[in-house]
Amino acid sequence: MRVSYRAVHSSAAKSLIDISRNARMLVVGSRGHGGLAGMLLGSVSDQCVRHAACPVLVVRSRS
Repeated sequence: MRVSYRAVHSSAAKSLIDISRNARMLVVGSRGHGGLAGMLLGSVSDQCVRHAACPVLVVRSRS
């Protein structure tokens, strides 16, 4: 499996959605506030889930 990274100067959501066009999977983090708020996605992960051209995996912290 090959993992790549890239530095860009643009908004996070737009950049990740653009990159998703050539990706097999997009992995993003979640803020994970804990409790009820922890069940909600942040704005970037929400936009990626809604608009990415590939499957999106949202990773939450263990805490």
